[in-house]
Amino acid sequence: MFLGKVLGTVVATQKYKGLTGQKMYLFEPVDEDFKSIGEPMVAIDTVGSREGDIVTWVASREAALALEHWFVPVDAAIVGIIDHCLEKTL
Repeated sequence: MFLGKVLGTVVATQKYKGLTGQKMYLFEPVDEDFKSIGEPMVAIDTVGSREGDIVTWVASREAALALEHWFVPVDAAIVGIIDHCLEKTL
């Protein structure tokens, strides 16, 4: 699992039938300090996140398994919303 920040909604007029009714978001991968670590990506939302939320996401096969209809063609899926982070301790 990775961290990301939801940037906004993606609208697709046509998509694979297994994705009908699924929300798509543009999000930015972030590190543990919530600083950007990569280019924005599109992910299917499985948990009801919103713009500005810090989320957990999965990629590849795990993303396809996160949806109700398994093995749909997705590269990333949002699987959790971060409500609170404890400070790091060493």
